[in-house]
Amino acid sequence: MQDDNEALRQVYTTTRGGQGPRFVSQLTREAFAIVLAGGRGSRLKQLTDWRSKPAVPFAGKFRIIDFTLSNCINSGIRRIGVATQYKSQSLIHHLQRGWGFLDGRLNEFIDLLPAQQQLGADWYKGTADAVFQNLDMLRRNHPKYVVVLAGDHVYKMDYGRMLAFHVAEQADLTIACMEVPREEAGAFGIISVSDDWRVSRFTEKPKDPEAMPGKPDRALVSMGVYVFNAGFLFEQVIRDSDDPSSSHDFGKDVIPHIVDRYRVFAHDFAGSCVGGEEGRPYWKDVGTLDAYWEANMDIVHVTPELNLYDNNWPIWTYQEQLPPAKFIFDDEDRRGQAIDAIVSGGCIISGAAVRRSLLFSDVRIEERSVVEDSVILPKVRIGRNAVIKRAILDKRCRIPDGMKIGVDREEDARRFHVTEKGVTLVTPEMLGQQVHGVR
Repeated sequence: MQDDNEALRQVYTTTRGGQGPRFVSQLTREAFAIVLAGGRGSRLKQLTDWRSKPAVPFAGKFRIIDFTLSNCINSGIRRIGVATQYKSQSLIHHLQRGWGFLDGRLNEFIDLLPAQQQLGADWYKGTADAVFQNLDMLRRNHPKYVVVLAGDHVYKMDYGRMLAFHVAEQADLTIACMEVPREEAGAFGIISVSDDWRVSRFTEKPKDPEAMPGKPDRALVSMGVYVFNAGFLFEQVIRDSDDPSSSHDFGKDVIPHIVDRYRVFAHDFAGSCVGGEEGRPYWKDVGTLDAYWEANMDIVHVTPELNLYDNNWPIWTYQEQLPPAKFIFDDEDRRGQAIDAIVSGGCIISGAAVRRSLLFSDVRIEERSVVEDSVILPKVRIGRNAVIKRAILDKRCRIPDGMKIGVDREEDARRFHVTEKGVTLVTPEMLGQQVHGVR
């Protein structure tokens, strides 16, 4: 019996093709990925006032979009377009600095696709419209398959396995899906499938999500990862563009239209996830401040669900040249220390205590300060005798000596933004600091 890796590499002959076995490497070479990265992410509140959601820093040294792009590169898909719109300068700057290593001579590239009003006076009106407005670019690259991806989710996935499934099932469209608790499923598109995983119904963000057969407390949801046959995708977004009643969104309009008319299959994420702890698929939409804080805190755990220490599936990013982290002073009342924490390059912990927290690059914390259960974004400065608990400090915040955050919720709510779960977001503007430079 062939091993699992060999089974994953092969896609067997379809009745349409009759060309003998094909391989995932060939499928990924024939694919083009378009990453939809134009969203604001309004539920992240002031954290996205000056950057789009895909550009939000995550896990100590990355941006959220790095996970989707790394999945493409590691899967062998190296023709990528990134559609941008809302406050995209931070995202564009990151992509230019960190993702320029692909070789155009080998037909490898990441193209930026800002909304340019190419086909009228409108910016991108929805996810399907973002693809429609870039049809000329897609056609010039002659892909056989188009992988449509969101740029604002955190997960590790081999898209090659999904492409293999798509071709084996002779699908027109394949949707990646996973199980979630039913009470959380209302924020996603809900998929109903038959025994062979063919999609029988797709409902976008229903108030009462349909339970899975035999699992009354679970629902099957779309991950916003789609594989289309290229010609079929082109036909559908053109049809959708001509529909004046459409909102031009894949989940609301395009997919519900085609489910009853064409071959649409669901692909179980468990079959293509990479490196989930104890076999559990890891996928996060860090779309709220509480979800963002929790996902970063999970990275700090002794055994996080998301494994970032996997050399076989690295997460690529812009690697800023910084000195190693430094911890100084060892007096009884001012000891530089970090316990159960992640501390990135360029940080200096000067006689301060950091516990169960995540520090991005170039953070400095002065003596006798305490940071606990917090996410500290790059270039933050925390003065002496400060206390920071259950907080998110945005990039370039300057915390004055003696300030206390996360100690008195009512006081925090008067100055900052406090979530339902008691996480305090602090931005430079809330502190009266204007730092609208490169973010």
